[in-house]
Amino acid sequence: MSAAAPLTDDLRSLYQDIILDHGKSPRNLRIVEHHTCKAQGNNPMCGDRVTVTARVSRAGMLEDVAFEGKGCAISIASASMMSEALAGQSAATAKQLFDAVHDLCTGKIEAEHVKAKVPAALGDSIDKLAALSGVRQFPVRVKCATLPWHALMSCLDGKTQATTEK
Repeated sequence: MSAAAPLTDDLRSLYQDIILDHGKSPRNLRIVEHHTCKAQGNNPMCGDRVTVTARVSRAGMLEDVAFEGKGCAISIASASMMSEALAGQSAATAKQLFDAVHDLCTGKIEAEHVKAKVPAALGDSIDKLAALSGVRQFPVRVKCATLPWHALMSCLDGKTQATTEK
């Protein structure tokens, strides 16, 4: 496991701006119409609750991804960024991005190396998602950032409940 690199003030400010933007104005805050899967996640330590819904085609493509819930700015921002990044992607790509975001949040990989773990087409998305990497400095917040992702993985696996334990 690599040590977390210190964030520059400019990068920290940019990351905070991204989190605040998505936390205050979340994208895809709704239930997916005609969803094919649904899973709920709960983080009792913080009070975060999120329900992720998705419509997955027979070919395994995420036609639509959305969420509903209440929680801290980090969990809401993470769910918002996740839903933007994954709409139109394959379920396999969603798993790759889950692994990359989980590794970013837990400090297993640095933001500058995470692009190698995901398809090149997700480069812009992973740049935005790197904003979540700051939670590694606050271990209790890792579960806030990863809760929506765990809920999506549960949804795609046909489970209705999610846990933040990987």
